[in-house]
Amino acid sequence: MVEMRKVRVVRLESRAEARRALQEIGVDPAGVDLMLPKLRHHLFRLHQVPLRAAILLKQEMLARGGEAAVSREVAALAAEATDVLLSGTEAQFASLLTKLRTQPFGLAGWADELETALRAVEGEGRPAVFELPRHPLPLGARTYVMGILNLTPDSFSDGGRYPTVEAAVAAAEAMVEEGADLIDLGGESTRPGALPVPVEEELRRVVPVAEQLAERLPVPLSVDTTKVEVAKAALEGGVEVVNDTSGLTAAPELARVAQAHGAGLVLMHRRGEPATMQDNPVYVDLWGEVLEHLATGVRRAEEAGVPRSRLVVDPGIGFGKTVEHNLALLRHLEELQVLGLPVLVGTSRKSLIGRVLDLPVEERLEGTLATLVLAVAKGADFVRVHDVRAAVRAVRMADAVVRGRG
Repeated sequence: MVEMRKVRVVRLESRAEARRALQEIGVDPAGVDLMLPKLRHHLFRLHQVPLRAAILLKQEMLARGGEAAVSREVAALAAEATDVLLSGTEAQFASLLTKLRTQPFGLAGWADELETALRAVEGEGRPAVFELPRHPLPLGARTYVMGILNLTPDSFSDGGRYPTVEAAVAAAEAMVEEGADLIDLGGESTRPGALPVPVEEELRRVVPVAEQLAERLPVPLSVDTTKVEVAKAALEGGVEVVNDTSGLTAAPELARVAQAHGAGLVLMHRRGEPATMQDNPVYVDLWGEVLEHLATGVRRAEEAGVPRSRLVVDPGIGFGKTVEHNLALLRHLEELQVLGLPVLVGTSRKSLIGRVLDLPVEERLEGTLATLVLAVAKGADFVRVHDVRAAVRAVRMADAVVRGRG
């Protein structure tokens, strides 16, 4: 008889998993609620906390049995501010927040920031449905596959493939047959080096196809644009989502257009314009800058009246980033949890994959699928792809592992 190992490694990625772990070993129901906050461990990085606040923050976290790492210059009182790495259980953070709200030096504000982050990581307040006018999409049970329909002659992967409305409609119908949950229409290439397209030309490419597909497809349509006129015409033609690669920096008015039509709004991080975004992109703090850009876009959207239930965020893989930047974003995709919104990831056939594997565009399928599976494991709610059939199979398999087969 083989003796079973007596010690196992347990990783609890959510409150639901922690609850199940306690229930599986027969903990009393009342005990489950008491123990949950002690089982869930969190690690947060606070950016540039003023010196006196950082010293108090470290003292209070250590007093609760947690940990707080600060710059070594703090001990010598030689820094005006420092990043702080806080580590502790949910229970320790709850106690810490109560204390911080009685402390000076702006610590009550940091308590609010930490509480927001804790709530977001635990999924509290996160939309349960991506609300769209005709095809709302429940969130959390699986990852949705967005098929790419480029109506452009110059897109990096499939430019010029659909020169007529009929060809584009047939391609979209084929993607839905293969399992696409949404179709994203693009009338202007956003590849590195691409030049802007006149509004009239983008309208000519997008609107006739949108009108045809809105009548024929059982899934929502999205329009990939940064132009108010194009978004408005597409929404009037039956599109339900505006996919803004600038994150409301190119045209903040897009938020009001989306709000007026009850449409969904995808906000992406992008540094600069497509024509120049890959000219030596440099970041002092990659994730800090990406999160700030997206948070600003979310704030603008909410101020325009767009509810959080209609917002999605996208870290912008390949948009103003080096290969190492892109890999770091994928590696730590869970950092987007702090925004408390569903996440879209687009890696399909991108130069990231070509550079890592040294492959041309037409040979990047396997690399794309690897990134999609990793994105699902890191919490992506939507993936944007060219190769729908293969992507659907990979994503469904990843979902079965990560989320279960519910």
